[in-house]
Amino acid sequence: MSEALIRDTETPAAAPAGTVDLRREYEEAGVRDVLDELDRSLVGLAPVKKRIRETAALLLVERARRRLGLAHETPTLHMSFTGNPGTGKTTVALRMADLLHRLGYVRKGHLVSVTRDDLVGQYIGHTAPKTKDILKKAMGGVLFIDEAYYLYRPENERDYGQEAIEILLQVMENQRDDLVVILAGYADRMDRFFESNPGFRSRIAHHIDFPDYSDAELLQISVGMLERQNYHLSAEAEAMLARYIEQRRAQPHFANARSMRNALDRARLRQANRLFERSTGPLDAETLSRIEAEDIAASRVFDQKRPAAAELTEETR
Repeated sequence: MSEALIRDTETPAAAPAGTVDLRREYEEAGVRDVLDELDRSLVGLAPVKKRIRETAALLLVERARRRLGLAHETPTLHMSFTGNPGTGKTTVALRMADLLHRLGYVRKGHLVSVTRDDLVGQYIGHTAPKTKDILKKAMGGVLFIDEAYYLYRPENERDYGQEAIEILLQVMENQRDDLVVILAGYADRMDRFFESNPGFRSRIAHHIDFPDYSDAELLQISVGMLERQNYHLSAEAEAMLARYIEQRRAQPHFANARSMRNALDRARLRQANRLFERSTGPLDAETLSRIEAEDIAASRVFDQKRPAAAELTEETR
């Protein structure tokens, strides 16, 4: 599908009998709405958005072929999302569930997000019921398994993750018309996971890598987070936050947008304490909504006497 098709804003007239107008299908199915919302809700991620648009084009064409009675089979839609934490994988999974529902590839379009603990039991006979219960909840939609590589723990002979894997593989193959599974996690660990579980690799058709955000994108994301809560940064605070991003990225356990959300929560906490301790009279809305440079600068990221970076937790940064 051409870029002109994707971006054309006009809704064409109905197609003649025996034909399908992909542009009209794109509009009427609401695919544009999903992709536009993806653009609005996520900063950057150009390669990811490109792959989602390409996938939407594939699904539109496959649906058109089905309507015209052409030989077809439901495309394999199971996916792998790889990248560091805080790069938007769960948000994209939500949009993908909506897209699949609008195009008729899943019945409900809901997303069930789980980790190993939701699937794997702690004793014999516990794993199968847990896994099957989650699969039942996810049927008709998308099952998102974060840090999927933790399902497989070969170093523990008494681990029950393999039982969950076998059940998942069977359902992914036999009920792929009613369930899409998205596996997510760090790229290197997911590679090792697929090497150890070739059944998963053979069932995953779409591998999408999520790049880290740039410093400028993280600043833009941070400003947007604050705006949605009716806060804003002073000019000095914005410059200080840019410095914070640069230094925080160089430290361990950096989680992109997730780390920025935590940093802004702490900045709001400092602002509240500053206003309470220093206020001598009524405060207007502007004062209550403005984050100042000192609210950012108080972070231990800037403390030259701080302990080794490895000793700092996400909560203390």
